Amino acid sequence: MKKTLAVIAASVVANGVYAESGVTLFGVADAGIEYNNHAGRVGDNLWRLSSGNQSGSRWGVRGVEDLGSGLKAVFQLESGFDLDTGNSGQGGRLFGRNAYVGTESQYGSLLLGRQQTALRDFGNLYDPAALSDHYGILGIAPEFGARADNAVKYVGRFGGLTASALYSFQANGSEVAGSNVFGRDFGAYLSYAEGPVSVGVAYDDAHAGTPGNQAPVLRRYAVAGTYAVGLAKAFAGYRLAKALNGATLPGAQAANAGSNLYWLGLAYKLTPAFSMTGAAYYQDFRQTGSDPWQFVVTGDYAFTKRTDVYASVSYALNKDKSYLGVNGFNSGTGATAVYNVQPGMSQLGAVVGVRHRF
Repeated sequence: MKKTLAVIAASVVANGVYAESGVTLFGVADAGIEYNNHAGRVGDNLWRLSSGNQSGSRWGVRGVEDLGSGLKAVFQLESGFDLDTGNSGQGGRLFGRNAYVGTESQYGSLLLGRQQTALRDFGNLYDPAALSDHYGILGIAPEFGARADNAVKYVGRFGGLTASALYSFQANGSEVAGSNVFGRDFGAYLSYAEGPVSVGVAYDDAHAGTPGNQAPVLRRYAVAGTYAVGLAKAFAGYRLAKALNGATLPGAQAANAGSNLYWLGLAYKLTPAFSMTGAAYYQDFRQTGSDPWQFVVTGDYAFTKRTDVYASVSYALNKDKSYLGVNGFNSGTGATAVYNVQPGMSQLGAVVGVRHRF
């Protein structure tokens, strides 16, 4: 009994400290039953329990402290995980989604740590599927889901204008003396919203490779917009990508290729609780006929502001040697290759699930 009372007392004290410090616990739990046809090396049907379909499953803490004169200290630690296995996401990182500290004022926020790239922030605004982990732009253009280690980020909001820039000294690892160009990533975006209209532009420049060689470079430029009228919202976007110095774009047939990605979408709220979203994505790889399409339709019913159920259907249409599956391109080569779908084969996928936010 004494131990129980001690635990309760400690909890009350802790809650009081958190309240004074402005610390918030938050998260999302999302899982569903998924079906894919033509899956794997031999094109069998696949049934599975999948985590993070509409939103990546996660938990985290964020905090803010008023330093006076309009200046605040802020931090966020956010951990992704697979709900079906309990394993940490983002390559097993403890706080793989976000891990940063910084300051915030009327002039904007300056943040230090692991953070979302400018291209991911841009995608959050202009992807019709809202960067769903399954069935959306992340499958056909995974750069819209990127995060960067060792990053300095600025975000400023001035009326309807949002401006952001990020510089990463080493996007996926540790800094090495004399090799600042390898692993470097920098980008920026601008968006402006006025009434029913929102438009934005973004840029990302990612370097890879190791010292002693010419650093491979992937450059992306994007422009997109949305228009809301009544209960409907329309989306349109374009992304130009260029691979340089031996770099290879996801899904490309060769190094140093370029591609054009186009997308259109429509979201409609049929009732206060039930909404539908449809989207089409097309990627044109230059100097090749291997140009895939992806189509997505999603219905979502919200029981409350925190709990909803959803059903999503996607079709990846391939031609020539394209190998886009509903959950992305094949990866790896030879015996270690991971096949979502055989090259040239199209794929149908569907998932039904439940999501809870806290």
